[in-house]
Amino acid sequence: MKIFSKEQIYEGDRLTAQKQNISSTELMERAGIQIFNWLHTRMQGAPVPVHVFCGIGNNGGDGLVIARHLITHGYNVKTYIVNYSDKRSKDFLLNYERIKEVTKDWPVMMTSEADFPQIHKDDIIIDAIFGIGLNRPAHEWVVKLFMSFRQSRAFTLAVDIPSGAYTDKVPEDENAVVWANHTLSFQSPKLIFFLPDTAKFTLQWEVLDIGIDREFLFQTQTESQLIGKYEVLPIYKPRDKFSHKGTYGHAMILGGSYGKMGAVLLASRAALASGIGLLTAYIPKCGYHVLQTGLPEAMVISDKSEEEITAITFDIEPNVIGLGVGLGTSTKTSNAVEAFLKTNTLPLVVDADGLNILSKKKTLLKLLPEQTVLTPHPKELERLIGTWKDDFDKLKKTKAFSKKYKVIVVIKGANTITVFGDTYYINTTGNPGLATAGTGDVLTGIISGLISQGYQPLPAALFGVYLHGRSADIAIEDFGYQSLLASHVIEYLGEAYIDLFKQPEKVPQEQSENTNES
Repeated sequence: MKIFSKEQIYEGDRLTAQKQNISSTELMERAGIQIFNWLHTRMQGAPVPVHVFCGIGNNGGDGLVIARHLITHGYNVKTYIVNYSDKRSKDFLLNYERIKEVTKDWPVMMTSEADFPQIHKDDIIIDAIFGIGLNRPAHEWVVKLFMSFRQSRAFTLAVDIPSGAYTDKVPEDENAVVWANHTLSFQSPKLIFFLPDTAKFTLQWEVLDIGIDREFLFQTQTESQLIGKYEVLPIYKPRDKFSHKGTYGHAMILGGSYGKMGAVLLASRAALASGIGLLTAYIPKCGYHVLQTGLPEAMVISDKSEEEITAITFDIEPNVIGLGVGLGTSTKTSNAVEAFLKTNTLPLVVDADGLNILSKKKTLLKLLPEQTVLTPHPKELERLIGTWKDDFDKLKKTKAFSKKYKVIVVIKGANTITVFGDTYYINTTGNPGLATAGTGDVLTGIISGLISQGYQPLPAALFGVYLHGRSADIAIEDFGYQSLLASHVIEYLGEAYIDLFKQPEKVPQEQSENTNES
């Protein structure tokens, strides 16, 4: 799913109106009806007080459409105009006249704190005050209105985007944003729904199809893409009946040090579970018995040193090397990695101490093969690219880093974001249970295993991140968030593969009365 920028959304609206021969007012009506239908399906005529707060731009016009249809269907509605400026959009004014035609209870004009209504926790708030075009902070009294929404604890539904939020930057004052329980976003989600600094402004979100021109949706290139099941299904490579272990490649996991052999064991198990044919672990001697007994499917090459990697030499030809898990950053190990990078031409997946070694001597980044996959957590990323002021700055700096060194950067987090070139790929799977030791090692193994099987590095990274998160999503059904272990993610990887081909369960269609009157 594409995530469109503010400018692209405006262009999509314009093209849709032009190509479908409709006015912007008719497109607004379509959007408002979609939100009304969503509400009507769930409320089924319940007499719950609904407070619709409308701005004076197009987002407010959407709110007036919603309020009008709620009124004509007998709901207990109170409409308010948040009058923060003398300017009004054309479509707002038209819908303001329309709502006066269906009720004698005209919208309440709000100009100060004195106009705030009393809202109970069992009421519903519909936020249609500011849309995606907001370019400056709200007035002080409007900020107090937003804070009164939170204090009421009423269910708050935001129209398209929580008011006060921007599409391309983090608000300076979090109180100057509506904190929504649910946001109904037109045609595509907003990038802010997935960033740590801004995701808190809506607990949940859904996308409503308002009929934007299909050609525009298909052909427009976006900076951000959402990666879910239907985006990774075309990546999947089915297995041939007459294939053998040589068909699916040979991966090497290179890492480990005294006291950290578990990381190599986890990455190696994950690589095997991802579907590779052969796996070799390159480790210090202290880990030999650990790997041979803990993972009989793996082959092992030992460094000459007992407790750390001091030289990297082997006579096998792996398809990919997963470098860095449990590796340590001693001088001898760092020198060994540097010497290896100077001669290596194999694809790499670099994690953990491999990243830390690169961070300490950034000239080594120039030695990485193109499309090397780096999998940093936030602190490792900071060591690579420097500090950032907010999430948008972080993405901008990561993009510049990716382009400079021609590498793929997997920013691990609640919504793991893979950055390559000019594009951000936002993963939709995973849960807080992954915030535990070893899950990053598992991800390194999965991505390495996919590259070994013939997946190109970028598809391997996207597919690997998806499978990693989906496996955890399935596993928490049995273990819950707190008790999920990295080992469980490996154990449920097979179910994540099977889940790719499961059809969604059919849910009985709820009875709802759709309306299309203008």
